[in-house]
Amino acid sequence: MGLPEHAATPYLGMVVGTIAQVGLIIISKSALATGMSSYTFVAYSNALAALILLPLSLLIHRSSNRPPLTFLMVCGFFSLGVLGCLAQLTGYTGISYTSAEFASAMLNLIPGFTFALAVIFRMEELNCRNSSFLAKTIGTLVSIAGAFVVTLYKGPEILANQSSPKLHYKYVGAPQSSWILGGLFLAADCVVASGYIIVQASILKKYPAELIIVFFYCFFAAILSTAVSLVTDQDLSSWSLQPNIRLIAVLYSGVFGSALQVSITAWCLHKRGPLFVAMFHPLSIVISAVLGIIFLGDILYLGSLLGSIIIVIGFYSVMWGKAKEVKVIENRTDCSSAPTSEKALLLPVEDEKTTV
Repeated sequence: MGLPEHAATPYLGMVVGTIAQVGLIIISKSALATGMSSYTFVAYSNALAALILLPLSLLIHRSSNRPPLTFLMVCGFFSLGVLGCLAQLTGYTGISYTSAEFASAMLNLIPGFTFALAVIFRMEELNCRNSSFLAKTIGTLVSIAGAFVVTLYKGPEILANQSSPKLHYKYVGAPQSSWILGGLFLAADCVVASGYIIVQASILKKYPAELIIVFFYCFFAAILSTAVSLVTDQDLSSWSLQPNIRLIAVLYSGVFGSALQVSITAWCLHKRGPLFVAMFHPLSIVISAVLGIIFLGDILYLGSLLGSIIIVIGFYSVMWGKAKEVKVIENRTDCSSAPTSEKALLLPVEDEKTTV
């Protein structure tokens, strides 16, 4: 995608993408609270993103260095559009029934679902005796446990920023049935989003042109969500971009959500795999807490602090496992490309490390 391939670039990219996603959850909640339909919101944001990505994708992935576009590949892009559209519709519907904070917490189920699907489709090697596999498995479970700690345990106040006004919208007073229904929609979003990550990783192996894939995804998602909106929304006022928060939310979603965040995620997915991308979702709670305290005057509770520490521990466990896995692959590549005399020297050392 034209990004520098420094070792730290995927980490920085996923942090930027996670921050953009947290902002999208907050601002979309404000727009949906005005009565804007989630279907029209998804249609607007994906249409804007497709318009932005079309010239960029053709500029970066020129005809000389991009794979040929076949009918089967377009069908794969369409399947991404279906999964992505379904994930966005269920996600925004769940946000409209609950709150931005609750939605951020629910998204932390994605790593577990993604890891299970990656093992099922053999994108992650199932080897319980391998230290890197154990580190990734334990780290995933620990991060999910930390997310539940943040969600279910509040505890006493630790830190409050009294100087910043509370600007964010709290979904207070909603009936319990709405929260349950919203939770079911968000759980469905997590399952579909995990499937989207797996399918996208498979397509990237055959067609490594990230921006073109994201363009087609946004293009098909815009068409599908528009069709759904025209069928389900009888009130044409849902297409109005007034009040201004709707227009601001659509612009933010199209530029920083569908275009920037999805493109960065696709590039990182191509470079590091589905589990690497999914494991950044638990960091959304940590980022939400930090941004909330600094800019929104939120209160830091003990449960948020403990849960964030647990999430970070699990995150670093997975990253350690991935780093060790990459090192083993690099060693195998160096060994296979070495002359025969050097292979004789390298192979016993590698076998000794594996035995230890």
